[in-house]
Amino acid sequence: MNKQYIFTPGPVPMSKKILKIGSLQLPYFRNEYFSKIVLECKKDLLTLTSAPKGSEVIFMTSSGTGAMEAVIMNLLSKEDNAIVINGGGFGQRFVDICNTHNIPNFDVKINKDDNIKFEEFSSIPANAFIVNAHETTIGKLYNLNKVGQFCKKNKLLNIVDAISSFVSDEINMIKHNIDALIISSNKGLALPPGLGIVVLSPKAVSKLQEINSIYFNFKSYILDVQRGQTPFTPAISIILQLNKRLQELKKQTISKTNKKTKKLANYFRKNIKDLPFEFYVKNMPNAMTTLTPTDGKLASQIIKDFEERYNIILTPSGGDLKEKLIRVSHMGNMNKKYVDVLINALKQYYGKI
Repeated sequence: MNKQYIFTPGPVPMSKKILKIGSLQLPYFRNEYFSKIVLECKKDLLTLTSAPKGSEVIFMTSSGTGAMEAVIMNLLSKEDNAIVINGGGFGQRFVDICNTHNIPNFDVKINKDDNIKFEEFSSIPANAFIVNAHETTIGKLYNLNKVGQFCKKNKLLNIVDAISSFVSDEINMIKHNIDALIISSNKGLALPPGLGIVVLSPKAVSKLQEINSIYFNFKSYILDVQRGQTPFTPAISIILQLNKRLQELKKQTISKTNKKTKKLANYFRKNIKDLPFEFYVKNMPNAMTTLTPTDGKLASQIIKDFEERYNIILTPSGGDLKEKLIRVSHMGNMNKKYVDVLINALKQYYGKI
């Protein structure tokens, strides 16, 4: 099989070092060796997310959605009221999770190029705020500085899904006043899917409830992680890969990694300006570019053509956006040479070379 070039927002290209770790025989995990690795991962994540002193880390064997649901289950109840920013499929997912668990919520619909109008719900008697740092279905980045300021002013628990933002865009729990930060392994971290990570501030830890769940109960995870363990069988291989990836990020620094992703995103956007596309949203993250064809072609057909002709995997969106939106990821083990494969294919497809 010819090499496949992946530009999807999860999974993303992984480095050879990370792939090699994933090919090894799994070690036993209820021992001092594995506990040391988990504790190293916890320490490094607290550093890389700029978590407040006294914060805790949860390692769950789940997708990002599992971590999203677990956060809502552990931090909110029917006695609470949450403001949920809903700008697309993942904002709607938070609304659905809240509704499933009978959490009262104010569903704030946001159009693609609108800013969050905080003044419109500043008087709502809420005690929690839920937002996707980056709404991945449309490629829209929210202003976490303003979200954090609003939550601090109004004493709201600030719950942030950074699944497609961490590593690619700036995430700083202290600066952005974040109480619960949700991360998944298969996006900016450039690891396989299957590991959900939650970083909880001391404020969030103090609000943890007794919940009607064995697997999703955060209190047991926090108790076990003190000795470098998880209550149930963890995603062993991914935690080993995470350990290596976090070491790399510490060496590179998270700031430089953010800048590298931004540079690649801008390089791609600059080099396709003469092609029949327009950017779908104004405020895009470093993690991804969303494009709308302007020549009448259907997005789904372009995506199909690129897989068949060039072995390049692009991503559609769903629902009403399926035929007019192409999502191009800049996350993972990419460089300009890798991005040039897509740029050159686009130019060839449109007869520009």
